[in-house]
Amino acid sequence: MITFRMNGLEVKVEEGSTLLDAAKFYGLEIPTLCHNEGLTPFGGCRLCIVEIGEGLKSKLVSSCTYPAEEGLVVRTDTKRVWASRRMMIELMLAMAPGSKVLQDMASQFGVTQVRFTPRNEECVLCGLCTRICAEQMDARAIGFQQRGHKRKISTPFDMRSEECRTCGACLYICPACQLRCQGPNAETVLCNGCLTMEPSCLDHYDDLQCWMYDAGRCGTCVREKT
Repeated sequence: MITFRMNGLEVKVEEGSTLLDAAKFYGLEIPTLCHNEGLTPFGGCRLCIVEIGEGLKSKLVSSCTYPAEEGLVVRTDTKRVWASRRMMIELMLAMAPGSKVLQDMASQFGVTQVRFTPRNEECVLCGLCTRICAEQMDARAIGFQQRGHKRKISTPFDMRSEECRTCGACLYICPACQLRCQGPNAETVLCNGCLTMEPSCLDHYDDLQCWMYDAGRCGTCVREKT
């Protein structure tokens, strides 16, 4: 067993576990988009980042790919972590503003603006479709092409693939395919129809201080301090 500290608590997990595995085992919620229990870890969306280490030596890592290590210090909900998650949500919303999954995440994390030019590509390159096609359907009909801003997912040579069985698994797992409530012709990039209050704990403690995350947004801990 590996022993380390997570959010100030001593935790123990089996060797080979990731930080995301440990968080889930102890009931800590960490948002994910490109992660799926039945697929290999990808670490592409960066929403599951956590902060490891202390002081100036601390750094952000993706919890779905980072292994649990003996004596490690982990914090899952610091101001730095939330700021990074918000930035990633903004970037992905600019790519796929029609995604209900991303719109819900924006509301959950208090994202009220998108500072990037909308591209409306309706794909966030999470790789879920390519992995489920290869690992669960054993087809490998689609994959990544090119690099940088030209990167995309398609069939070989952009032609109809003979390996594709039109099973629909790629559509089923795609977060961008779940259409937002306003439909495909929404006037704004952001919905914010379900916007929640920002956790006031972060400004005072640099960490979310409540195990029941939604309760942390009421500001009770701040009122108790004052």
